[in-house]
Amino acid sequence: MTKYLVRHYVTADFIAEKVVDESEIDLEKNNLKQNTIPDGSFSFIMVERSEKLIRTTYEKYDENLNNSSKEWTFNR
Repeated sequence: MTKYLVRHYVTADFIAEKVVDESEIDLEKNNLKQNTIPDGSFSFIMVERSEKLIRTTYEKYDENLNNSSKEWTFNR
């Protein structure tokens, strides 16, 4: 039986949270220092029902990786 890899491209809204010590932010200057941009140390929570499907693709699935000769099918 042939197998297919189905891939959905999705966007969604997330909340990034992290508990930090007082020393890690500057309250007087409103400076979050190393916490200005969320990274892997933050917990990410997806906002419910914020996901939007952008594009879906499917292709024949095989064990060979990086096979550029595969035909892709796009559904926009």
